[in-house]
Amino acid sequence: MDKNHKPVILSWALIASIVIVVNLFFNVSLDMIYGSPQYDEYCETERVREVIQDETQCVENGGAWDSYSKPISGDEYVSGYCDQQYECRQDYEDARESYEKKVFITLTILGVITLIAGTVLNSNVVVGSALALAAVLNFFIASVRYWGSANEITKVVILGIALVSLIYIAYKKFGDK
Repeated sequence: MDKNHKPVILSWALIASIVIVVNLFFNVSLDMIYGSPQYDEYCETERVREVIQDETQCVENGGAWDSYSKPISGDEYVSGYCDQQYECRQDYEDARESYEKKVFITLTILGVITLIAGTVLNSNVVVGSALALAAVLNFFIASVRYWGSANEITKVVILGIALVSLIYIAYKKFGDK
């Protein structure tokens, strides 16, 4: 077997490995830098809670009252339910949304840098291909993480910038000279 010939499966294994490790590195690093909000930092997670059956007490304790009437036996009715973690959960969700937005912006920037590096380093097919594919996966991960929180205008802007950037890079790098 020719010593200069490299097995195709080895190239694909290296490409896949680089793609996965680049994205793991980005995501773990950002979690370490930004510090992902933890639910128990915002809401107590004790197993046993006092049952609150009064709307006033519920609201005073940071909960939200869900009114309904349901018979439980004879003339007794349940008049509602207290979501005792309503306010703290809202605070957690706000912190989570802010965190995901920061991560999205950073991952998008890292994705563009990775894509540019992949096109610049294309003299090595494995490295160039791996970085380009890592950028694609990075854009996908960034979008999935933030998509549910983004409003429609933000989504259109994100897609527009991504589309223009990708077409520009493709035109500059692979266009007829």
